[in-house]
Amino acid sequence: MDNSPADSVTGPGGDQRPGPQRTRPRVGHIQFLNCLPLYWGLARTGTLLDLELTKDTPEKLSEQLVRGDLDIAPVTLVEFLKNADDLVAFPDLAVGCNGPVMSCVIVSQVPLDQLDGARVALGSTSRTSVRLAQLLLSERYGVQPDYYRCPPDLGLMMQEADAAVLIGDAALRANLHDGPRLGLDVHDLGAMWKEWTGLPFVFAVWATRRDYLAREPEMVRQAHGAFLDSRDLSLQEVDKLAEQASRWEVFDADVLARYFTTLDFRFGAAQLEGVTEFARRVGPTTGFPADVRVELLKP
Repeated sequence: MDNSPADSVTGPGGDQRPGPQRTRPRVGHIQFLNCLPLYWGLARTGTLLDLELTKDTPEKLSEQLVRGDLDIAPVTLVEFLKNADDLVAFPDLAVGCNGPVMSCVIVSQVPLDQLDGARVALGSTSRTSVRLAQLLLSERYGVQPDYYRCPPDLGLMMQEADAAVLIGDAALRANLHDGPRLGLDVHDLGAMWKEWTGLPFVFAVWATRRDYLAREPEMVRQAHGAFLDSRDLSLQEVDKLAEQASRWEVFDADVLARYFTTLDFRFGAAQLEGVTEFARRVGPTTGFPADVRVELLKP
């Protein structure tokens, strides 16, 4: 269906009348499993048709939101912090962890403290996960690897690299299946950050453009509420969600239920503290101020 606004329509007698304007917000939807609990409940709560959804990768959705091609979207933390002047984050809604995350990992053939000068493959363009991995290897393990980008195929990566950074469904497969099968060590980025700082980590937040919020404040708040309701319903019925998802995934229902309940979808004071600490450590070398201000949508 074409949801673009029409300039005019012809009424009885040939008179021109204003055409219907697009009213549904243009909303981004990450294709990874980690966001399924935030969308699965939309149809069940009756709010799915109130949103014009666009599916894509985290990086491309972030770019579309920053360009103004989307009104509301999940945005990787680094891209949000780079564009904090133009975006407003949704409170109590994010994709993060407070310990292991399961789907953001470093897979390595050697101990991490032996990766100085070694080749490390980056199987994703996700700037947040890559920047977190680089920070941990540099400051926690004191190594400076030789990074390069490549497709997220673990078997091929390990033919040319000593270690690889993976995110999303590819990381989940590496963590649960491919890494152990190939005899590789799998290091969970969320667990490493928690052990190092004692804080949660946020990989992506939900945000709206500041100009769209000014035009459609009620629409933004309705969308925020719809996602909160969807998340809450999904976690209440996580076994049903996991069973349905397992029909078309390589993971069984028990694994998916564990994954969905391992993830932290909150964005409150503790998560903000984690964001502040990450910004302090990487901001000046990543493209945003160390004391960047995160504005949250007000009730």
